[in-house]
Amino acid sequence: MRKIQLTVLAAAVGLLCTSVGVNAKSYNITNKGQWLLTNADLHIKTPFKIKQVVLHGGKQDGTKLLTIDNGVMRITLIPTRGMDIYKVKTSQVTLGWNSPVKQIVNPKFINLQSRNGLGWLEGFNEMMVRCGYEWTGHPGVDKGELLSLHGRAGNTPATEVLVSVDEKAPYAIHIRGELLEQLFKQVNFKTWTEMTIIPGQKSFSIHDKLTNQGDYPHEYQIIYHSNFAQPLLEKGSKVAVPVKQISPFNEYAKKGLKNWDTYLGPTKDYDETVYNIYPYADSQGKTLAVLHNAKATLGVAIHYNVHQLPVFGLWKNTDTLKQGYVTGLEPGTSFSFNRKFQRKLGLVPTINPGETKHFDVTYQILDNHKAVEKQLDQVKSIQGDHPIDYREDPLVVGG
Repeated sequence: MRKIQLTVLAAAVGLLCTSVGVNAKSYNITNKGQWLLTNADLHIKTPFKIKQVVLHGGKQDGTKLLTIDNGVMRITLIPTRGMDIYKVKTSQVTLGWNSPVKQIVNPKFINLQSRNGLGWLEGFNEMMVRCGYEWTGHPGVDKGELLSLHGRAGNTPATEVLVSVDEKAPYAIHIRGELLEQLFKQVNFKTWTEMTIIPGQKSFSIHDKLTNQGDYPHEYQIIYHSNFAQPLLEKGSKVAVPVKQISPFNEYAKKGLKNWDTYLGPTKDYDETVYNIYPYADSQGKTLAVLHNAKATLGVAIHYNVHQLPVFGLWKNTDTLKQGYVTGLEPGTSFSFNRKFQRKLGLVPTINPGETKHFDVTYQILDNHKAVEKQLDQVKSIQGDHPIDYREDPLVVGG
């Protein structure tokens, strides 16, 4: 499979459809409202449908949704909100959660610095939100600046949205979006996000490229905040990670450290608990996390590489259903402490002028016991006889 080159895509701005040699069909839908593409339009027998709609009313007014149906799975992206993933559905599994935030809020209605930097929560309801790229983590002052919760990327509308479909089997679909974080005299980041979906498969991949367009080195951080609830989350659900070291995020999380991998049902007055994990990986740096229901008949696996994303955060929020019953599986460059606390942990990397950093994450839906067991076996294989370092105390105090 060959993807269309960025230079050709840029030349296609304003055109509905462009043929690139004999290898792909590409579409720039940046300025499109309602839009539809099906396999029949490209004379392909394998069924798929890509549809864009624009929402109206309330705080979601003007928000664009892009839904990709590959025949067995339906993924909804939000170009207006950082190309984040709203929900993923198959006949048996839904990836996502029921947030108290019901509308898909347009960022123009959100003040990230409100509520002492917690304004981000006013739009938080996605299955996957990019937390970064200039910073991530809890709000707080660093270098004299109030850093709001989890950065700006998830509330940054894409400046370009590009769709391409390979002309040869398996007819991979590529959805790309450009995110810009730019501030005079400070940051000049460009991120090309990309999702790849293959018709007929119950998995999808993220490939993001962060480029520092400035003339000076700059710090960056990213967390792929991936959130799940029913039917995967219930009393007795478990998460499996090949753990090198695990520690509680704060004092509150210490009491649940021994049962970090097991979930409660909806529990009133349950405060969120977070665990920081350094994972083991195979010889190539590949690792994974698996969440599954109590019977291990349904689940999701997240595959990533520790050379790109060296740490993993586990967020457990098993509060009541109306309050937001959810867990977050979060591979990243950093934990969720405020940035100023993570430098001493070596978790605030630097990107040089003109340099590009790559981030690859694959999500795999597991819809039967055999599929769940296969992924759990991968976790066990990576863990092997390696010991787990249980740290009783948080890595950071007051973060």
